[in-house]
Amino acid sequence: MRGGPTFDQERFSVNVARLKKGGETFEIVIDPDAAVTYKEGGAVTLKDVLKAEKIMADAKKGELASETHMESLFGTTDPLKVAQIILDQGEIQLTHEHREKVREQKRNKLATIIHMNAINPQTGTVHPLDRVKRAMEEARVRLDEFRTAQDQVQEVVKQLQPILPIKFTTFIAEIHLPALHAAKCYGVFEQYGTVQKEDWLSDGSLAVKLELPAGRYNDLVDELSSKTHGDVEITKQERK
Repeated sequence: MRGGPTFDQERFSVNVARLKKGGETFEIVIDPDAAVTYKEGGAVTLKDVLKAEKIMADAKKGELASETHMESLFGTTDPLKVAQIILDQGEIQLTHEHREKVREQKRNKLATIIHMNAINPQTGTVHPLDRVKRAMEEARVRLDEFRTAQDQVQEVVKQLQPILPIKFTTFIAEIHLPALHAAKCYGVFEQYGTVQKEDWLSDGSLAVKLELPAGRYNDLVDELSSKTHGDVEITKQERK
């Protein structure tokens, strides 16, 4: 009969959370993505994280933990209660392959955050996404796979500053749409930023002042230009 993989079959790729207590080792087999989300404070349940509701002494060997030891050290043999303690107090042991996958995802998220929200203060222009990624490689930026990308932005920026001047800022875009295009383009603004002011003028045209992340300005210009066939006026200034 064909069934799911056993602990022994997964011995070379198992992801676990581990806690050493009272001279004993306690492990739980975890879903790595759910475990990372849990550690980041995301909306996952304990059962989302656990691959099996079992407490192991050695997950790779398939050895269950002693219930006597659990009762003595945790005050319970309930696997869910013990698993919760292991997750909260122990360490997540990801396979090398999954650790690299998580770090790559965070590198991409961090590069996107910087690209979308920062400029080169020397030129006033946005850093291309590929340039940010190359700078992260040059600086040999190391990321914590159990913290969100947003939580690590400032640390990463400090490492990048010698290579890539970075200033976080927003732009104020002043947009004037002729009456022909005003109504159909109105819904575009909320996709890019926050409308600070709007005026429907007597000729049916629309004047809008929009605050948006620096990295979103060029995309806004491209979309409005495409929808209006270039019949739009847009200027920007950096928010003081």
